[in-house]
Amino acid sequence: MLADSLAVTTLVVTDLDRSKKFYEEQLGLKLLEETPFTCRFGAGKGSQLSIRRGQPPVSGPTVAHFEVDDIEAEVRDLTSRGVTFDEYETPKTVNFIAQVGPARGAWFKDPDGNVLGVRQGPVPTAG
Repeated sequence: MLADSLAVTTLVVTDLDRSKKFYEEQLGLKLLEETPFTCRFGAGKGSQLSIRRGQPPVSGPTVAHFEVDDIEAEVRDLTSRGVTFDEYETPKTVNFIAQVGPARGAWFKDPDGNVLGVRQGPVPTAG
């Protein structure tokens, strides 16, 4: 059943080497597998993210986010690694962080414009 399966987010990137460096060095994800067309990274709590060579869609909504315990510390750490966070009017960000219901979030783009986020707040659970 899919409910018991690992779900892996896959993002499309134009330059695999540039994106591999971004996800590995700037975001600090662990490279798990690499082929000529894809890279798969490990993140916390057994989650995974993969990137594949192709033509990404026009930048739009958040394609993936990372659940964090301390959003301010995470924003500081990623900023120190060269990640640039975006400011928004809706939801209104202050120092890159917005209150979204019971959670707080901040957003940035990878080298191909895929919107990624960090989120701090209660994590919904199934059942």
